[in-house]
Amino acid sequence: MTTVFLKREVARRVFAKELMSSTYTIRDESEKSPLYVLTPLGLKCNRVFIIGVLTEKEERGEDGNIYRIRVIDQTGSFIGYVGKYQPEAYEALEDIDTLTLVALTAKVRVFEGETGKFVTLRPETISIADPESRDYWVMETAVQSLERIREMKKGESETAKLAMEVYNTDLEEYKRVVKEAVERVMEDYGEFDVEEEMLEEEEEEEELELNEDEDLSFEEEEIDLTELLKD
Repeated sequence: MTTVFLKREVARRVFAKELMSSTYTIRDESEKSPLYVLTPLGLKCNRVFIIGVLTEKEERGEDGNIYRIRVIDQTGSFIGYVGKYQPEAYEALEDIDTLTLVALTAKVRVFEGETGKFVTLRPETISIADPESRDYWVMETAVQSLERIREMKKGESETAKLAMEVYNTDLEEYKRVVKEAVERVMEDYGEFDVEEEMLEEEEEEEELELNEDEDLSFEEEEIDLTELLKD
């Protein structure tokens, strides 16, 4: 008997603006490839990791055994559905009140409704988060978003070409949205130290290498957002 181990998809970090504007799905050539959502910035994702404020938690279904949730970040809102077939997320959500900061890992799906296609999340885990973790998530997600914008401008990868063909993406709009998300975080700190670190790093640009297989724990590290602060 042969045992097959399936590699779990990496949970990508992505802002609501980018993910919830997605309508297109693709598969790899592999016969057992999962269905990926292709975002307007060329990200292929099957799972996501997000941190935001839980603003809605509404019971749905005949027996009230499904929650419809809304989680907002600095760019928009995510919509998700949590049922008893996701016991870990369902049980955790029952004890979390609205207007609470939460972190969740979720599968991503595109559905076609009467008014068009839309993205929903199917949370696998959900937990209460703290403001420091949220702020770090915003900064890290901003870096990854900017990298995708750069790849889209180059137009060399197949996913970038396809995303531009499908969405005709306004890259300057997305850059503005990302910049505003970072500025909102920075406003909470006033003239905080990270800005000084970014100014010191302006003279020496370095490529930020992101380990997509890292776990979801937060570690103290510098993030170069110099490009975001340019007008």
